[in-house]
Amino acid sequence: MKRLLTGILLFFVMCLQGRAQGIKRDTVKVGIYITSIHDIDFKQKEYTITFWLWLKYRNPAFEFSKFLEVPQAKTVDKSFYTIDSSDGRVTMQMKLQCVMKDSWRIANFPYDKQTLRLSIENSQYDSRYLVFVPDTVGQHFDPRFTLRGWTIDSCVISTGIKAYETAFGDESFTKPHTEYGSFRARLVIRRDASGLFWKMFLGMYLAFLIAYTCFYIHTDGIDSRFGLSVGSLFAVIGNKYIVDSSLPESTSFTLVDTLHGLTLFFIFSVIACTAYSLKLVKKNKHEKAHRFDMAAAQVILLVYVVANIWFISQAKGG
Repeated sequence: MKRLLTGILLFFVMCLQGRAQGIKRDTVKVGIYITSIHDIDFKQKEYTITFWLWLKYRNPAFEFSKFLEVPQAKTVDKSFYTIDSSDGRVTMQMKLQCVMKDSWRIANFPYDKQTLRLSIENSQYDSRYLVFVPDTVGQHFDPRFTLRGWTIDSCVISTGIKAYETAFGDESFTKPHTEYGSFRARLVIRRDASGLFWKMFLGMYLAFLIAYTCFYIHTDGIDSRFGLSVGSLFAVIGNKYIVDSSLPESTSFTLVDTLHGLTLFFIFSVIACTAYSLKLVKKNKHEKAHRFDMAAAQVILLVYVVANIWFISQAKGG
């Protein structure tokens, strides 16, 4: 309600400003119905969206069939549109397919939640001439289409003003600042990560368990224990490179980095404990070395499991 009142107030302020400047401003009622979202390329930060768009306005010069602009779109394909002006008002309906570029939040991957943003503007008429009002009647996306691997949380439409700190070469402006009316749709999707998580991290956990079983190899097999632990260390590093290859570059520390780093640390702890056991064996303290192995095994396993549960639960909650 607060957002609606703010939008209405902004609209009336703009209308008053337009009248003071002698400019006739028109409103464009716009609605959207999303029929498909597919080809989500997580690494390239893009996805394809197909939707119906309808616009109702009085000024025929707007010509959205020519001047429709979709910011953030890599490509825009207007596959179909119709125009009806029989009642003195232009009613345009079009079907578009856009390849959109967006930013992904991967800190909690694969338990991530993404916001897909879509906006439209008129490239020829700024907010002095044109503002949008949303058509909020009905659904804004087809509930029957399924987004494989994702769950749709919400779809919200709104309107506003997009400011550009440039006059686009128009010398009639006193300062390099222009504003355009904007219609926006925001779709929030959440990844269904139950299967993907194990697909990504099963190899990492198996590598840790292989290193962990070293505690149950007799102290006479110290060479085997070192060999298994070091092999597990490289297996985790290889698993991390494979997972990172499917993700976009990020400067932040993600859940993927945390779990792999945690596993590497605990495998290193196994190697350190094995080295200490070897030191005890060299001093003929076999019984003490065995007790140390059993105690270290329980502590390392318990702390590792608890740490994993905590980090994963934090990611799910985020």
